[in-house]
Amino acid sequence: MNSTALSAQQTSCLQLKGSLLPLTVLELSYFEPSQFSAELAAKAEQAPGFFNNLPVVIGLSKFDTSKGPADFEKIIRICSTFSVKPIAVRGGSETQQIAAKLAGLATMPAQKEKSSTESTDLHEVKDAATTETHVETSTLKDAESEQVEVQQEQPASSTAQTTEAPQTKEIKSQETRIIYQPVRSGQQVYAQNGDLIVLAQVSAGAEILADGNIHVYGPLRGRALAGVKGNTKARIFCHSLEAELVSIAGQYKISEDLQNGLWKKAAQIHLEDKTLTVKALVD
Repeated sequence: MNSTALSAQQTSCLQLKGSLLPLTVLELSYFEPSQFSAELAAKAEQAPGFFNNLPVVIGLSKFDTSKGPADFEKIIRICSTFSVKPIAVRGGSETQQIAAKLAGLATMPAQKEKSSTESTDLHEVKDAATTETHVETSTLKDAESEQVEVQQEQPASSTAQTTEAPQTKEIKSQETRIIYQPVRSGQQVYAQNGDLIVLAQVSAGAEILADGNIHVYGPLRGRALAGVKGNTKARIFCHSLEAELVSIAGQYKISEDLQNGLWKKAAQIHLEDKTLTVKALVD
């Protein structure tokens, strides 16, 4: 029996699938080793659970080359001391992408510019979704990983959308995903194109995401990210706010920002005047 026939009888040991996994982007404005290390240390101290073996993509769209090159090998070494794992770079010049490859990083194309038909307000919302520091974090929604497999469904519509119509950031809910069991540490649950309802607790170290709203009928102790595709009208509701991180359309707060009068109480989180706001669930 030849090798071709033998291989045909064997079961494949791998399968490549397209999937959707929100990743954290480390948006790099410039690289100065001591400052980079200090800022990363400050962020890790604010949310230690969030930085536990965290994979990140290094964003280069805002990188200022006049302040020096990006030393990716040194960036990787510094990140590793804080349990942050750079896996790829996004955007940047050809020289930067070559340097990233030599350092063992994957390369991804720059994020596409928004259509000129989008309103100025939408650009402002996107710009406001990043922090005013040299090392920024945001949610990346590129299909690059096998960790979470998501079925792609075409939205039902009786009328075709024209290219001239401005695209809005509000994602119309198409399907609500309901989770009946606790979401445990290390687990990730994502509701695509709809709301997510969790009828139990979300443990520390767990992550829940939705294109629409998130409802947690129990303690929210992990990370909750609503409106991950840019829906600025999304909200997060929970019976007990104990989260490591909450985010809506890229705007986020960590646990230290949340430990006010509503900590461990019923709360709702939403965007108000482009600012993430936490209010009592019942006034």
